[in-house]
Amino acid sequence: MATQQQIAEKIGTLLRESKLSVTETRTKILELFMKSNGALEHSDFEKLAGQSFDRVTVYRTLQTFLEKGIIHKIPTTDTSVRYAVCKSECTEHHHHDHHVHFKCEECGTTICLDDTDVPQIQLPKGYSFHNVEVIVNGVCKSCK
Repeated sequence: MATQQQIAEKIGTLLRESKLSVTETRTKILELFMKSNGALEHSDFEKLAGQSFDRVTVYRTLQTFLEKGIIHKIPTTDTSVRYAVCKSECTEHHHHDHHVHFKCEECGTTICLDDTDVPQIQLPKGYSFHNVEVIVNGVCKSCK
C-alpha cells in the first residue's frame, strides 16, 4: 500500500506530465480515485471526501481528466456515469482502455478487469467501430 507521500508525489507527477496545474481540487479528486477500490460516480466525491465540492468544479475537473487521458468513462445500465483512472498508455483525446469492467450486483462496486481481454468482435462488411465497452455483472469476491 502506498504512503500518503507517495500518492501525493504520483498525483503531482501525473498532473505535470498532463500539462495541468496542481490545484487542491485536482489533487483531492485524484487522491480519491487512487484510494478507491473501484470506479467512482460524480456524487461519490462529496461522500468520500467528507467535504463539500462545487458540483460544476468537479464536473469540469472530470471532463479535463477525460480529455487528458487520466481517467476513462465506464458505461452503466442506468443513467449514471462512472469513472476510473486509466492504467494503460492513454493520451490526450485518445484512450487505450480496452478492457472489461465488472459490476457487483450486491454492493454496486465497478472495477476494471485489466487482465481480461475484450472479446474479438466481427462486424459485418462495411461496418467499423471506434470503441468496445464490455460490462460483466455478477457478485464480487467481497460479497460472495
